[in-house]
Amino acid sequence: MVIVAGHLVLDPSQRESYLADCVDVVEQARRAPGCLDFAITADLVEAGRIVIFERWESRAAVEAFRGSGPSDAQSAAVLGASVAEYDIADVRSLT
Repeated sequence: MVIVAGHLVLDPSQRESYLADCVDVVEQARRAPGCLDFAITADLVEAGRIVIFERWESRAAVEAFRGSGPSDAQSAAVLGASVAEYDIADVRSLT
């Protein structure tokens, strides 16, 4: 399993439009083979922060979906980012 997690930093005035532009990406990801979860959400505390969380069955599934990445407009809106991929060997359910 692969987890992609982290955050993006934007001008707070651009956050809502950025998220609206991400709806199609989230829908596509959730339909993609191997996607277990995919979310791009507003941080509840910091107005310019967007939280990224993805769970994939395999590295191959991530690569097959990733393609060319974000659009030029989306990339230009990002002022900072801290996103990483994690290879997971074991999972324990908490529910």
